[in-house]
Amino acid sequence: MSSRLSTRKLRPAVSPSIRQEDAGDASISILSLGENLQRDVVKKPLAMGADELILLEDPVFSGGDTKANATALAAAIKKIGDVDLILCGREASDTNAGQTGPAIAMLLGLPCITIARKIEVNGAVAKIERATSEGYDIVETSLPAVVTVSNEVGEARYPTIKGIMGAKKKQPVVWTPADLGLDATAVGVSGSRVVLEKLYEPVFEGTCELVEGETPEETGVLLAVKLREAKIL
Repeated sequence: MSSRLSTRKLRPAVSPSIRQEDAGDASISILSLGENLQRDVVKKPLAMGADELILLEDPVFSGGDTKANATALAAAIKKIGDVDLILCGREASDTNAGQTGPAIAMLLGLPCITIARKIEVNGAVAKIERATSEGYDIVETSLPAVVTVSNEVGEARYPTIKGIMGAKKKQPVVWTPADLGLDATAVGVSGSRVVLEKLYEPVFEGTCELVEGETPEETGVLLAVKLREAKIL
């Protein structure tokens, strides 16, 4: 299991989306947490324009729940320092919990806006369109802040050949719990409050019985009889 987020040090009136070309002189740091992280995969943001890649990579980080992962990520953000905007994914693809971003915000004492579909930054304020079941809300927050983004925020830009070649030359920074000033018992399985017993997709089975009659009226009567026998009517 891995967690990935990006942090940005922003200048006034720049876009916080990595797919934008007008990011000015903002600095983008990518954080990824896990074990045995595939370098070709985790280095992709560097090819897309990120400035640095920091990996929280240690066997101790493995198996952590939201609390444990957020503890490690929040400590890494503190170590980076002077961060204006923290962008997280909407939710994990396995549990769909959507709790890591808010947990990071709580640990850092920052405001948190979830399910953002559009972000505009102007100075020390971010205006965010937050996706809802009925459309979207417009929310403003002071920076620094944590924002979780929805897929509606848009597709990331394609890496350029120059970016891919440059990413190959860049080596990620690797931090362990000790580098973050954390005890090993605060992260991974030891730092978790939730024990995952089983993760599976429920199987639903059903049967269908066709009721046929010579006429629609007869079919209706036969259907009513079946429903009464099943004690539905």
